[in-house]
Order: sequence, then C-alpha cells, then structure tokens
Amino acid sequence: MTTVLIADDQPMQRFGFRMLLESQDDMTVVGEASNGTEAIRLVDRHHPDVVLMDIRMPGLDGIEATRRIVAAGARTRILIVTTFDLDEYAYDGLRAGASGFLVKDAQPEELLAGVRAVASGDAVVAPSLTRRLLDAYIHHLPESGAPGPSPEDARLGALTDREREILTVIGQGWTNAEIAERLHLAESTVKTHIGRILAKTGARDRVQAVILAYDTQLVTPA
Repeated sequence: MTTVLIADDQPMQRFGFRMLLESQDDMTVVGEASNGTEAIRLVDRHHPDVVLMDIRMPGLDGIEATRRIVAAGARTRILIVTTFDLDEYAYDGLRAGASGFLVKDAQPEELLAGVRAVASGDAVVAPSLTRRLLDAYIHHLPESGAPGPSPEDARLGALTDREREILTVIGQGWTNAEIAERLHLAESTVKTHIGRILAKTGARDRVQAVILAYDTQLVTPA
C-alpha cells in the first residue's frame, strides 16, 4: 500500500486528489496540508511514501518544505504538482530534492502512474522534458565562486569512466534505450550502471543525477 500526503492550499484540489488516489486499491491518503509547515509536520507524523506538493502556498511554500523534508533524511519522496510545465519554481523544487513534477491538468492515469513511479524510487519527469526544464532555468544554478573542486566534483571521483560517460548522457536527456543503442550495451546493463551512479553520488533518482551532471559541468546548457 502506497501512502500519500496531499499538500495544496486549495480545498477542492485536495478533494480531487484524495478521491482519485483512494479509488485505487494500492493507495491511501494519510493526511492533507494547506501549507508547507503543515506538510513538514504531517510527514514527521505519518512518514508517507509520497507527498503531492503544491508550490505556491501561503506561509512556507512547497519548495522550502521540500528542502526541509529532504534535509531531514525522510524516506518520503516529493512529487511536485504545478500549474505550468515550465514553471520556474518547478526547477527550484527539483533542486530542493523533489523526485519529479507533474502539471495539475495531467490526466488521472498520469498522476497515478507518477505516484507509483516516485514511490518505487523512479523519477517521474521524462528525460527530454527534464533537459528542457533544466536548459530553460539553468541561470538558477548558484555561481561556482572560486576555482577548485566542489562536493559534487568529489563525488564524481568515485565513478568509473563508463559511469561518468553514462551520467553525462543522462544529463543530455538520453533514455535508457538510447544509451543502450548508442553505447552498444544491453539495456539491463545500462540500468545496472545507473543504479551504481546513484549509489556512488548519493543522488536520489534520475532527476537528481541530471542536476548533478549540470552542477559539475559534465553537461552545459544547449
């Protein structure tokens, strides 16, 4: 059973999400929050598998709530729901540690598939859409400051040459099938490499791996 917390300041939106989620045999809603502060408190109480997190909420917004939940080491994964697929705040949310995002007008089956994917440790955002989002909002990356290795650069040191190559093309938006075809690997081997990359770098999922590729300049904006 996948447990879900809904964080949205619109009661009708929360009601719609609850009705949809609880129509599924494998999902249950453990709570509702109308702002980020409530979301953090309810995550600490219920430890849900997934939070459907709105971005714009009164008081503490969804981005800061995501950042604090992730920083606390919670196993809960965050799925951001936003009005526009290229909302600049969605990018900030991904950098804060969210595992993906969906638009609020997504089809019901898309939302349900997204919740299941995030709960299983996968990322919701399609590789091509991830690339488009990051390219559009790459100016939000912090300045690197003085020359020298960053913590992210140090994490790259644990990767093999092949793993670094695969992390680079993940950042370029390649799917697993494209990686397998172009690098002449079995798709199962690609998945194994990606799992090792996530483990070695501490990235939570594919979205965070893409961000790491940008942060360490393995990939630069198109």
